[in-house]
Amino acid sequence: MTDKNNPNLGNEQHILHPATSITQLLEKGPRIIERGKGVHIYDDTGHKLIDGIAGLWCVNVGYGRTEIAEAMATGASELGYYHTFGAMSNQPQIELSQTLIDMTPAKLTKVFFGSSGSDANDTLVKIVWHYNNLKGREKKKKIISRMNAYHGTSISAASLTGLKGFHNAFDLPIKNILHTDCPHYYRYHGVGESEEEFSARMAQNLENMIIAEGPDTVAAFIAEPIMGAGGVINPPKGYFKAIKAVLKKYDILMIADEVICGYGRLGVGFGSELYDIEPDMMATAKGLTSGYFPMSASFISDEIWQVLKYGSETLGGFSHGYTYSGHPIGARVANVNLGLIKSEKLIENAASTGAYLHNQLNERFKNHAHIGEVRGHGLLAAIQLIADKEKKVFFDPALKLPARILEACYERGLVVRALPSVTSVALSPPLIINKAQVDDIIDRLIDGVDAVIKTLSQDELKGI
Repeated sequence: MTDKNNPNLGNEQHILHPATSITQLLEKGPRIIERGKGVHIYDDTGHKLIDGIAGLWCVNVGYGRTEIAEAMATGASELGYYHTFGAMSNQPQIELSQTLIDMTPAKLTKVFFGSSGSDANDTLVKIVWHYNNLKGREKKKKIISRMNAYHGTSISAASLTGLKGFHNAFDLPIKNILHTDCPHYYRYHGVGESEEEFSARMAQNLENMIIAEGPDTVAAFIAEPIMGAGGVINPPKGYFKAIKAVLKKYDILMIADEVICGYGRLGVGFGSELYDIEPDMMATAKGLTSGYFPMSASFISDEIWQVLKYGSETLGGFSHGYTYSGHPIGARVANVNLGLIKSEKLIENAASTGAYLHNQLNERFKNHAHIGEVRGHGLLAAIQLIADKEKKVFFDPALKLPARILEACYERGLVVRALPSVTSVALSPPLIINKAQVDDIIDRLIDGVDAVIKTLSQDELKGI
């Protein structure tokens, strides 16, 4: 029975939380977030925090946007729901599709709507397999992802994810999903190896994998422009150029996962523009609605669509879809959200204020004994914790430093993201952030980092 005198107790009794230790939840209970305004959120104790991670990399236009709330209310009163199966549509979805095709990379001409980044990548996996079946290439089904990549938590998306915690005890990854190198230059480059040489080696390793598997069995390669939950890892110089050459050589599709990077976070519309990725397919979500409504958009090229069109002549309907695909309220939210991003020049702000963020992080951490590098671009960043900066000795993951820093920052009024797989701490504030607020973030982050470092013993400081 729920204790009526403790309204939060039912949470740990009844709710299975994502990415949460059940035992820890039972011991400590949940934090209750009550409201948000601008770049701030407030918990049920009245604690005010700068949301330095924008929810989960997604609240691009900030909290409390009445324009979006009004669009939701209007939408609910006019058409709360109708499906898009069987050639049914709605005006908000039609308007949104045109806006999106106008702003996405040129090769992408068709969009499919879902509800999350995971289902966006699921959709593209199915289309890759369907596409090759229609082309008579029944063996060409393998999809290559990368170690430390994050692509979601559904069965196929978690398989694409290159973080072992999402595979352990889940019977994952599934068949036909492979993982090549994580392109983290700082951690994995050889002695005297330049970024360009490192990128060439990454591409050669990919080609070796394709040859070993058989080029006629490899269908696609998937990559985030900047790796998100796996460490906010930038592609080294020349990386995507070298990767694209390998994919073209063996007729392999390029899938860009822009779920985090898309809709302005990097100071451009999409990370594919920043790194000249030229995707054949692209997954997006998060910033599409700034998290105000669960919605995703998956894109394919006209070449792929033509093959699917040919298939419909014999197979009939495209046998894929979700109850909430093209949801009319979600589409209204996305239309207003994208309008705010454009009218308030938030992409431009992500570029200028993002540059300031990185400049200040680099400047203020450059002499810090236990920060090895600052990564990211625009309003996406991470700091690398390191035991010995000169010798590049890493901390023992068992110390759980990112999680401890997260707690220390929370106490100081800042929300950050712990990235335990690479012993790093991430930032991705709303795109409305200003330079004064960036200074505030960095002050609190430095205080949080130093507070945790001071608790370490001499042996713990030596690393492993």
